[in-house]
Amino acid sequence: MTTGDGFWAGKTVFVTGGASFIGSTLTDRLLGRDAKKVRIVDDLSSGHLDNIRQHLGTGKVDFLQADLREPGVTRAAMQGVDMDLHQAGPASNFFLDGLVFAEALKAKVRKVVFASSGCVYPNFLQSDTKKEVYLTEDLTKGPNDADNTYGWAKLMGEFTLQAYAKEHGMGTASCRYFTVYGPRGVENHAVIAMIARAFLGQNPFEVWGDGTQIRNWTYIEDIVEGTILAGEKISDGTAINLGTMERIRVIDCAKMVCELTGHQAEIKLRQDMPTGPLNRVADNSLAKKLLGWEPKVLFREGLQRTIDWLRSY
Repeated sequence: MTTGDGFWAGKTVFVTGGASFIGSTLTDRLLGRDAKKVRIVDDLSSGHLDNIRQHLGTGKVDFLQADLREPGVTRAAMQGVDMDLHQAGPASNFFLDGLVFAEALKAKVRKVVFASSGCVYPNFLQSDTKKEVYLTEDLTKGPNDADNTYGWAKLMGEFTLQAYAKEHGMGTASCRYFTVYGPRGVENHAVIAMIARAFLGQNPFEVWGDGTQIRNWTYIEDIVEGTILAGEKISDGTAINLGTMERIRVIDCAKMVCELTGHQAEIKLRQDMPTGPLNRVADNSLAKKLLGWEPKVLFREGLQRTIDWLRSY
């Protein structure tokens, strides 16, 4: 898939949380598209300096280890920025998001692209594994029933950016990520955790819930490509799903992890453990229509790439 010729050339792009799993991969791609400079502020609470080390000292990346919520940090970082790709944020990030958006407006940043989530969708639509559910963007028009505080924070961030676009003319877009995995992922994410437990030889191999929960794990490079395209093509606050439409049961993911790592183990279902939503899969037709985007990496291939990375790492 090609992107707009020269769109990022000469631009200074601020990637909040740019040492993180997704943020650092975005940084790689932006520099590959001739961005003039990528500015990164990251407190390294979940990001790792190793993710961006190859860019430090090149003159292409400005890195500051700091908390964006500290007085003056975000305001200073926004100066001279053309685009802001907002990736940073703890689980409950209402304040941080509001601060980043307000300072972007004040600094006359041309566009903010927000990392949102499939967690914005109503829980009551995702409770039956026997239904073939594909979540469409219009399902957040109400009634809303987002997934915990994290989901509500993402939904409020989307609504805020829609208002900024309408009231102030600032370019905005939101990307709803669906269960991202891949190289540089961290072990509190299900796929990386499963691979790590397979490497450690866990037997019995534990799967939370009854294993019938359905997800659409989406490979990091597809997520990053969609985010960059949203930065190029969306300005009016529209939110789009970035996710595959593969329907993968958690039990089948666990079996595939064991197969591809060569780990032979009995699978033990932990029905006493939390499972999250039972049936969460994106409809990605709007992304195809507005961005010309569709995921390229099927789950089995992406899982093998992730296993290979974690083994070498």
